Amino acid sequence: MGTFSIWHWLVVLVIVVLVFGTKKLRNLGSDLGGAVKGFKEGVKGADDEETSSPPQQTGGQTIEGEVKDKTQTKP
Repeated sequence: MGTFSIWHWLVVLVIVVLVFGTKKLRNLGSDLGGAVKGFKEGVKGADDEETSSPPQQTGGQTIEGEVKDKTQTKP
């Protein structure tokens, strides 16, 4: 009773096909496959961007300044 035999899985498969139909299951499978393919391409594209783009540098100038407190005065 702890493990399922091939007959249990066949009965479950027949019930699923009867409930959902083959067309809906086929569409579900192709949608899932397209989503996985898109995810893999997105991950691959993100890895390519990280390795191919060198870090951007500015003009090499240092800007010094002071931070002053903002106080609001009413006119």
